[in-house]
Amino acid sequence: MAPTTPISLNDMPQEILSEIALFAATESFLGPPAGLLPLVKTNRWTYSSLSLISNPYVYAKIYESKFDVSPASRRLGVDSFATPALAQELKRKCILLNRIRDRQGSRADSSNRKEDLQQFLTQIYLMVVENEGNNERQLREFAHIDEWLKEFWLDEHGASGSWQAIQRGLWPDHSEITCLAMWLYWFLLKPEQYKREDQYTRRALSIFKVYALGAHWYPLVTPSWTEFRPSSLARGAPLAMYDSKLGLKAPALSVPAILSFISLYNLHERKDYSMPLVPSHASPPQSLLLNTIGNEWECEWGRSTNLGTQKLPADKELLDAFRPGSLDGVWEGIFTYTEFTSYAALLSGAPPHFLQNILVAQHKQTWKLREHHLLASSASDNFDSCPRQSGNVTTNLEPVAPGNALHAYFPLETQIEETPQGLTITEPVPGKQPLLYQRAGSQKKPHAAQEAKPRVLDIIITGEGHSSWGEFRLIGRVRPCDGFISLSKDYINGDRGKWLYRGYLVGNHNSNLAGRWRDTLSPPSVPGYEGCFTMTRRR
Repeated sequence: MAPTTPISLNDMPQEILSEIALFAATESFLGPPAGLLPLVKTNRWTYSSLSLISNPYVYAKIYESKFDVSPASRRLGVDSFATPALAQELKRKCILLNRIRDRQGSRADSSNRKEDLQQFLTQIYLMVVENEGNNERQLREFAHIDEWLKEFWLDEHGASGSWQAIQRGLWPDHSEITCLAMWLYWFLLKPEQYKREDQYTRRALSIFKVYALGAHWYPLVTPSWTEFRPSSLARGAPLAMYDSKLGLKAPALSVPAILSFISLYNLHERKDYSMPLVPSHASPPQSLLLNTIGNEWECEWGRSTNLGTQKLPADKELLDAFRPGSLDGVWEGIFTYTEFTSYAALLSGAPPHFLQNILVAQHKQTWKLREHHLLASSASDNFDSCPRQSGNVTTNLEPVAPGNALHAYFPLETQIEETPQGLTITEPVPGKQPLLYQRAGSQKKPHAAQEAKPRVLDIIITGEGHSSWGEFRLIGRVRPCDGFISLSKDYINGDRGKWLYRGYLVGNHNSNLAGRWRDTLSPPSVPGYEGCFTMTRRR
């Protein structure tokens, strides 16, 4: 038998060489495809066959094996991305992971350009909100993002500058950079890494307490909570991979600061279900749920792209930033408060370190919430559709007009009647027919798979609850552009009065409702008496 002549790489077809390259590049999951480099550098033929420009197919396949792709394709409504686009995204992501691993940008440095750091954090933020397992593993296990974030926020020379500012009696920055970094801190927080008396734990509590309680300095949301339909939105960072018109802008940092502060403040003390559900402790969603309602941060993606895109179609706003039905049910949590005289001192100009000596009291509370939806009769209806009436009730019309922010966006003297089927809303406008908001879950399901669900035009929330202060009623609305929730809390008996709870529902499967309450006597244009709250679904 004649001896077999060995095949050299120069004689190997490009298709076979590509398969060998894929195997070498993906043999190890974590990090850049280091196994590919020796093969590419073997000779001119392998380089010309396997370079990024000549063979983007290989690099696109490597990207699909190492990172999560389906969230982006699902959200943008595309079956697949162009091969060169995925190949370029692999290059971007590998550079990003190495920068995090090398701790670039985590410490204050004159070489850190704000524009570069913001783009850097935007890319990490995008990786997290697109995570279905692969992205988080790359960030945690290869890039060690936990250490990067701890250094950014808690090191005395950290790039956030928060600790240094507080030490100098200044209020820390709340730029787009710190907003992105604060959301990342909450998304990736692991409380078990913190010990009660550890230096970094004390420093974290000091920093996040300032952001959480400094309501007069750090806005709860942008655009302002006083606007139900903001007149304009600032353009966010462009999303390079998707070649789309979308921009991305992180929401204000107050909500993740509140969640982080309360989670660490009660470290190793409270073990009940009134505490926030930390994302790293939550069970991962099942694959069926991923296909139907998306990943954990589906609404965070919608909120961030809505806020970062200057003009949005009216029918996209609400469903991108808030999933209808997600508030329905029983919620448990806490609200915090400080003595009014101490808070008044803050409003009068006390420096941030004054907060370190303020006692933060906590009370448990329970809410039972019901959602009610104003529905379009067909997928093509919009806010200008002709009204349809059932008896003397309009079932499809423009939503309730925006009202005073202190009244949870309801116009004064609006009459609301609740039945098991939903709400009948009568606005104080002569000749205007009442509106019917249907109870969430009461709508008829589509008869056929191709039949579209009625589009939700507006959401009103009703409910009741109790705390150690007594029983109360709740009513409010969801702001379309970002899913911002505003609830009026009216105590039934005694002199506890009326309060306004405002915040975001964070998380699509394991949700936390968090934000701030404030008094309703101070005009919305001036700082009021405020505190924090967090709620999680009863479990």
